[in-house]
Amino acid sequence: MRIIIGIGNPDRRYAFTRHNAGFMLLDYIAEKKSLTFSPGKGDYFFTEANFNGNIVLLVKPTTFVNNSGLAALQILRDNNLSPKDMLVVYDDINLETARIRVRTSGGDGGHNGISSIIYHLASSNFPRIRIGIGNNFSKGEMAEYVLSDFTEEEFELIKKTFNEAELLIGEFAANGLIKLMDANSKLSNK
Repeated sequence: MRIIIGIGNPDRRYAFTRHNAGFMLLDYIAEKKSLTFSPGKGDYFFTEANFNGNIVLLVKPTTFVNNSGLAALQILRDNNLSPKDMLVVYDDINLETARIRVRTSGGDGGHNGISSIIYHLASSNFPRIRIGIGNNFSKGEMAEYVLSDFTEEEFELIKKTFNEAELLIGEFAANGLIKLMDANSKLSNK
């Protein structure tokens, strides 16, 4: 089994904000597959998704972005899995809006949710899909920017990106990290 963790804030007022791109992707997949999230044993909601016979858990932490690592640790322990079995999807101000980038591991890039996961897992060796949200803000205004809603144009671009991200998640579900990276290379070369 594999786990897909979306990073976001659980409060409804944040539902369509840039910082919730990870949650939005999981909600997009759940809606397409007619799935409903249920409370987990810990600080998360989850649902099981079938990708061509491969079951994955889609997980949305209830800890808010800055404490996402608590839920990541709980879900891995609850299912006796390691960080390599987990794919994290989240927003990234270092990528233009709607661009995605896949990484096998790395630092937090200034993202508090990723920092929390690295801290709680005592590892940065987990794959991730970064969803670009752009950085159209002035110095000192990052918090306001990431907590603001996508514009209509941005939202339409993001929805197209979600289709690509869903394909990558399907590869990870079926074949793991190597096939995820192969699929990402093919999509990047289009």
